[in-house]
Amino acid sequence: MEQIPVFKPLIEQEEIQAAVESLQLGWLGMGGYVGKFEEELKNFIGADDRYVVAVNTGHSALHLAMMLIGLQPGDEVITPSFNNIADFQAILAVGANPVFCDIREDTLCIDVLKAEELINPKTKAIISMDYDCCLADHEAVADLANRYKIRVIHDAAHSFGSYYKSQKIGTFSDLCMFSFDPVKTITCIDGGALVVKTQEEVEILHEMRLIGMGQPASVMYGNQRAWTYDVNRLGFRYHMANLHAAIGLSQLSKMPEITKSRQKACCLYNTLLSGVEHIKTPNSDFTDVTPFLYYIRVPADDRQALRDWLKKHGIDTGIHWQPGHWFSLLSNARQGDLSVTNLIGSQILSLPLHSMMKEQEVEYIANMIVDFFKTKSNV
Repeated sequence: MEQIPVFKPLIEQEEIQAAVESLQLGWLGMGGYVGKFEEELKNFIGADDRYVVAVNTGHSALHLAMMLIGLQPGDEVITPSFNNIADFQAILAVGANPVFCDIREDTLCIDVLKAEELINPKTKAIISMDYDCCLADHEAVADLANRYKIRVIHDAAHSFGSYYKSQKIGTFSDLCMFSFDPVKTITCIDGGALVVKTQEEVEILHEMRLIGMGQPASVMYGNQRAWTYDVNRLGFRYHMANLHAAIGLSQLSKMPEITKSRQKACCLYNTLLSGVEHIKTPNSDFTDVTPFLYYIRVPADDRQALRDWLKKHGIDTGIHWQPGHWFSLLSNARQGDLSVTNLIGSQILSLPLHSMMKEQEVEYIANMIVDFFKTKSNV
């Protein structure tokens, strides 16, 4: 069997044709495909009262979200320490300070009760992040934010296409970001998006993503550009390119099949691995989620040996993630009790999960994991 990677994008003839057509158009910057991608994203999530702004990466979306809510140097943002480095860097990029919160062991998402203990007059925002195939308690986060008058940035990089209490992800949050990078559930090669509530926020984001130029998006979506404009605010080169949007449109059309195949693979993993000694599987039936990754928890002392064993048998694995407070850059950040985060950080292991993944691959991976622990117990 060939090496089974942790990630494998679903690139088929439709994506290749979309790329060719966008290149043949000859408009390589932000153009009509980007406008169409934003429109289709909005239709997909069913956000009739929201607006979608596409950007070049998920990290750019996070950075712009921090700027949009007006974070200033010295402000604090509560975030799970068990989070991606992109969130921490976005906070630092605006001069604010991350404050590390613990997670719940059942969801691996932010512990809202512990988050409340960290709120002080400097607190201006909280990051509510969904992890792999688990969703945060968004209702509790929203209630906390309302009581303390702070903003919520919903990091939905892992949960595109999922539902929270029958509500599509992207339809209910204060600010919601998506990532469409090379390894996400759908890819634009690289890309991201912010979902916001007002037209005013859209206009600000349109300027900030285009190095501050007040050039109407409606002009650029016609594959044209304006040559006279004003610059009123700080901006970055964060716009999405036509090529990336064209591929994203093709991917988006396949979401029903992508969701179904990923749910099926995760259910099979859970069936084959649940109840196996030393292994903890996700507490989910995957009904309402489009899983980005599938993880297991194993004893910390066994994790590297298991990774080596699987590698030897042609199976790649990942670690998502190292907690933020473990990094030298962030070791002095204010933090609460992080006992669950420290435990999870030492145990977490990501297994291969792909769209349209073959059942035989899941069975092979699960069997190799079971064999590892059998072999270990017999030594």
